[in-house]
Amino acid sequence: MNRRGPGLLGAAARTAVVAGTASAVSGRVQQRQQARFAQQEAEQYAAQQPPPPAASPAAAPGEDMIGQLERLAALKQQGILTDAEFEAQKARLLAG
Repeated sequence: MNRRGPGLLGAAARTAVVAGTASAVSGRVQQRQQARFAQQEAEQYAAQQPPPPAASPAAAPGEDMIGQLERLAALKQQGILTDAEFEAQKARLLAG
């Protein structure tokens, strides 16, 4: 029998190496794209944030807290804050 080429086992090994390399490259490309999309999403989220409210020195502490709670509720209704973020910020305001 005169063989030409690597034979069945060699061909299977070469196919496995090519497939593994392609899979690894594809996974790295996907990770980079996900990281890029996450960064773009974070930048868009930061750009949509309203500027922090200026504290009014004449306002009473109770009135200021109510205003801050109302702003937090508005951010939650707009979908900017999640329920967990809203609760955390509310607890921080009420504790301070």
